[in-house]
Amino acid sequence: METHGGHIIADVLQSHGVRHLFTLCGGHISPILVGAKARGIRVIDMRGEAGAVFAADALARLTGRPGVAAVTAGPGVTNALTALKNAQMAQSPLVLLGGAAATIIKGRGSLQDIDQIGLVKSIVKVALTINRNCDIVPVLAHAFRVARSDVPGPVFVECPIDLLYAETEVRRWYGGARDGAAETKGLKSKLFQFYLQRHLDRMFVCDFDDMPPLLEPVEAPELPAAKVDKAARLLGAARRPVLIVGSQALLQPESTRRLADAVTRIGAPVYLTGMARGLLGVDHPLQMRHHRKKALAAADLVLLAGMPCDFRLNYGRAIPSAATLIAANRDKAALTLNRRPTLALHADPGDFLCVLSEERPLEDIAAPWSEWTATLRRADQEREDEIAALADRPAAQGVNPIAFFNRLENFLDERATLVADGGDFVATAAYVLRPRGPLRWLDPGPFGTLGVGAGFAAGAQLVRPGEEVWLLYGDGAAGYSLQEMDTFVRHGLPIIAVVGNDAAWAQIARDQVKLLEDDVATTLRRSDYHIVARGFGAKGLLVRTREEIDPALAQAREFARKGMPVLINVWLGPTDFREGSISM
Repeated sequence: METHGGHIIADVLQSHGVRHLFTLCGGHISPILVGAKARGIRVIDMRGEAGAVFAADALARLTGRPGVAAVTAGPGVTNALTALKNAQMAQSPLVLLGGAAATIIKGRGSLQDIDQIGLVKSIVKVALTINRNCDIVPVLAHAFRVARSDVPGPVFVECPIDLLYAETEVRRWYGGARDGAAETKGLKSKLFQFYLQRHLDRMFVCDFDDMPPLLEPVEAPELPAAKVDKAARLLGAARRPVLIVGSQALLQPESTRRLADAVTRIGAPVYLTGMARGLLGVDHPLQMRHHRKKALAAADLVLLAGMPCDFRLNYGRAIPSAATLIAANRDKAALTLNRRPTLALHADPGDFLCVLSEERPLEDIAAPWSEWTATLRRADQEREDEIAALADRPAAQGVNPIAFFNRLENFLDERATLVADGGDFVATAAYVLRPRGPLRWLDPGPFGTLGVGAGFAAGAQLVRPGEEVWLLYGDGAAGYSLQEMDTFVRHGLPIIAVVGNDAAWAQIARDQVKLLEDDVATTLRRSDYHIVARGFGAKGLLVRTREEIDPALAQAREFARKGMPVLINVWLGPTDFREGSISM
């Protein structure tokens, strides 16, 4: 087969360590998919473009390498926009390859031809177009560098269809080969043929068989040594410090063990958020899980590592005005968002914590904080006891969700990865479930997107073959991607999905009914999601009572170990556990 643009793109992907390409097929991108398969890259075809991008996002978070997805032109790109924005908000390095109309007819009303660059440029770090075959390698190399540099994020590369096929084939489309073109009659026809040939010559100025891959260096903010010294002094003077570690501190997955050791050496009580959940394992003495708001209100120093003062910290108002605030973030704008810190470090927050821990050995600073840490620990345990008591309450018409998660918590494998996609059910899980280690918890991030579940689970399972991946669905969220059970079956991904089925958009309904006295648009049905899963070739289980939980979990694990995806449909009873949970 003659070398074509899809082969060259695959060569570049391969040189950047890409082993999986997520997609939904389309005529505009067929050469990319065929080229990737020919180069040994596994092509994972999803049932929706958003799912393909979500899967690439998850892979990026777990490996630190850019995830790659390819979608067809027009609606393929527009269907991917929410997932692309989610990756931007979560600061996930990602490269999205978008098909496009042929260069010669762009903007002339061809099939699925829209202004894709104008559409995506506000939600990606950079939007690029390939205009000549010579551009394929340098444009993609640049895309990979930008996706990982400074504040990581998504990059969009538009790939016109006539630059993806072999030159001989494209010249045939346009009316003749380079030599011996078909004879044309009339001056107008000859001029148009001359224009086409000149256009083709500019498009194919390089030889497809002579395009070596290119790697560009990745850039990151430098860590300012003087500011690290000052941070160490401020920390040493504190009596009630609180450390918050956000997702951005985990942008270097290969350094998670070093980061966990650093947090331990620093010795301050710590709250882990987003992708940082699980960094310290299950029962680390410094990690607090509850009453963060109260801890911050009493703190005299707060260290934010990779998290801005957004809605999660009440726009900075959760931190007392008299408290010292130290913030480390790769994003300059995020450093001062809503609240100007006492000390701002424009640097990788993970690197900052590692160097800071070396500046302040544990034995020098931990002792003065022992009473403060013990106070927070007692409050944390009191909340744990309250939640445990709530789990014992019987639920009408189903299972108490806290009781279900208590059973799952005791059942989880030490290498389990948890994927969260939902509102009330998933937020309840966050109170109970303890990720077993670093990067074992995947949630949407600050965009709060529903629908991430199946894509995230697919990406996680491919990164961690042979390990358990649990996909926690709210019944509302399940409607976005339940069809991907078909993808799990076709690609042999033994994911265990759990649907918390309370027949409602419960997180919205609870406060809507209380405040507005109307449940409009918040009610669902207790649908047979387990039967839907069976229809796609997976296994489906139903749990309606507490007694059925343990047998269903054991059976699901047995199916998964045999390579079969499975869905557990858990009927939930109503609960007011999270009343007043609307965020603004």
